[in-house]
Amino acid sequence: MKKVIFILLVLFGLQTKAQVVYCDSMSYTTGVSPVLTVTGNASGLSNIIDSIVWSWQACNSTMCYSGSGTTAIFQNILSTDTVKVCYYAYIYSMGATYICTDCNSLIYDANSYSWILFNTGNPTSIEEVDVYSKKRLKIYDLLGRELRSVPIGKMYIRNSKLYISK
Repeated sequence: MKKVIFILLVLFGLQTKAQVVYCDSMSYTTGVSPVLTVTGNASGLSNIIDSIVWSWQACNSTMCYSGSGTTAIFQNILSTDTVKVCYYAYIYSMGATYICTDCNSLIYDANSYSWILFNTGNPTSIEEVDVYSKKRLKIYDLLGRELRSVPIGKMYIRNSKLYISK
C-alpha cells in the first residue's frame, strides 16, 4: 500500500524543476586606468531574465563610496589604495527577485595599468586541532557549571556526552 501511495504522489503531486543559479553567471571587470571603474557582466543571462539592477560599493581604509548602474566610476579611490569592491545585483525574472553579491580586494598594478585581485599570499602556518585538549576533558553539571571532580550518583557532561556515575 505504501508503494502505491508513493507512486501516485510521484506521478501526480510532485513536480521538479531545474534550479537556475543566476549568481554563477555574474562577474565584473575593471577598467584600465588609475581611476577605479567597474562594469558588471551578466551576458549569459540576458535572454532568460527580465532585468538587472547593479549597486556597487568601493571602500578604502578610511571611507566607502557607492555607485549604481552597470558601470560605476569611483573618482575618490586612489591608485595607492587597497580597495574592497562589492557588487549587489538585483535580478528580476518571472515575478521573482534574486540578489547576487560578491566582494573582492583590489590593488592597482602600475606595470599593467589595471586593477587586479589582491592575493593575501600563502598561509604561513597551519596548526592541528588537539581533540584531547584540557578543555575537552572538563566536567560540567546539567546547568553548565564546571565541576572539579566526577560527582557520585549524579549526571554530568564530559566531551559533549551525558554520563551518570554510580
